Amino acid sequence: MPFTLDKSTISLLCIGFATTAYFATRMMSSHDPREPPLAPQSIPFIGHLLGMSRGKFNYYVDLSKSVDSPIFTMPLPGQKMYVVTKPDLVLAVQKQHRTLAFPPIEAKFASTVCGASQEAQAILAKNVNGDDGDFGLSMESYAAMRAALKPGADLDNMNRTMIHEISESLDQLLTDDSRRTNLYDWLRTTITTATTRSVYGPMNPYEDPSIIEAFWQFESGLMSLLVGFMPSLVARKPLAARRKVTDAFVKYYKAGGVRQGSALAQKRYQAEINNNVPLEDIARYEVGGSIAVLVNTAPAAFWTLFLINSYPGLLNDVRQEIDACTKTRAGIQNGSIMKEIDITSLKEKCPLLLSSYQEVLRYRSMGTSVREVMEDTYLDQWFLKKGALLQMPSRVIHQDGHIWGDDVDEFNPRRFLQRQKRDACFRAFGGGKTLCPGRHFATNEILAVVATFISRFDMKPVKGSWMLPAVMNTNVAAVIMQPDHDVEVDITVRNGLENNVKWSINLRESEAVFALVTEDHEVVA
Repeated sequence: MPFTLDKSTISLLCIGFATTAYFATRMMSSHDPREPPLAPQSIPFIGHLLGMSRGKFNYYVDLSKSVDSPIFTMPLPGQKMYVVTKPDLVLAVQKQHRTLAFPPIEAKFASTVCGASQEAQAILAKNVNGDDGDFGLSMESYAAMRAALKPGADLDNMNRTMIHEISESLDQLLTDDSRRTNLYDWLRTTITTATTRSVYGPMNPYEDPSIIEAFWQFESGLMSLLVGFMPSLVARKPLAARRKVTDAFVKYYKAGGVRQGSALAQKRYQAEINNNVPLEDIARYEVGGSIAVLVNTAPAAFWTLFLINSYPGLLNDVRQEIDACTKTRAGIQNGSIMKEIDITSLKEKCPLLLSSYQEVLRYRSMGTSVREVMEDTYLDQWFLKKGALLQMPSRVIHQDGHIWGDDVDEFNPRRFLQRQKRDACFRAFGGGKTLCPGRHFATNEILAVVATFISRFDMKPVKGSWMLPAVMNTNVAAVIMQPDHDVEVDITVRNGLENNVKWSINLRESEAVFALVTEDHEVVA
């Protein structure tokens, strides 16, 4: 018999929840005059919640325009929030990474979203912020990811697998003269397959289409899990989906699949084994890790392809760059031609392609870096209270006309051709101690898909014109906006290409690091 609640019980629960939230808010919302100024809200206590619900990621942009300060206070029910809106102050936050800490936030997220056991939560909580040294699950997991994803042999091995899968998918895209398909759906399927095979190896749990489907159902319900209010009732579908993906990872580990996986999978697994994490919880944490691996790459590739094709004249200009560094030679079969695209060469010789990609990340990113205030402290001249949260919304900085110019609201593919020094202004990958370690892998994957696609194929929207999809339903865990609806396109072989052309994608080894963010410039220097 299904479990139900009558109206009076629901009313009592709502009243109790509201009362608790009210008193928690009163305690958290007391404002010290030394703190950052209060941001105005239309309705006391709940105004900011309503604003975020209606305005989503643009709410911070609108709010920042009403407060003449690089940081402001935004009280929420039961939680005080500080919001940083200027790059100089972002750099100051990154320097205070012990007192303004990310690992405790990530640990709470992992426990809530992944459904970790109490035992695993206790293990993760040990030295979570690294105050006592570089040991413990949190610190060792960070070290494992950075080691596996930095430019070098381990990353090259992942890249080669990924590139092989991308190449095969592109070969299978067009078996007849033309194909009609949903662009975002095709990209998400292609990138999910390529990424998970490169990370998890031949026993990849996501080889099962039902596991892929379950993961995306879990991802779509993250907000209901994060809110945490009666999840067994309001989040039944994402909970069941998470359980299904978790079970698939348990089987993967028990069968020894990780031994054939990438250095990333192996190093992360070993860090958990070294810290005595139960196998079931290793699987749970890996489901959470899949969010970071999968959620943002497909939308970034989608917007890059969409905007290069829709911006007047850009497709031809980018094609000329790619064509100039594409090698052409005679194929093995008589009369055949082999064309080879090298990802390293693209990063060295295609500045407009790279500028377009970076501009896509600026134009379509909406991620927010979050920190917990570990003790009463000062950030520049402002007093911050222990227990508060601090946010650095990338959207606010990416939409600042003082930084990016009067055309800040527009997509300008040549914006990053101007080598201006913009420390902490480009926030698509975060920054500081929590700079995304997978940025180089994701960039190689997106460039492989985009460059080869536009070199091989012509694409036209079925509706006749390129209409930018709305993005208001983007998931809470996303850094890159997700389209609310797909774009149906007709794909044909690029005009002028012979039918007997064969394509390959390679990644030549290079000591050079493509400088995506300020920290990469420091490595190059």
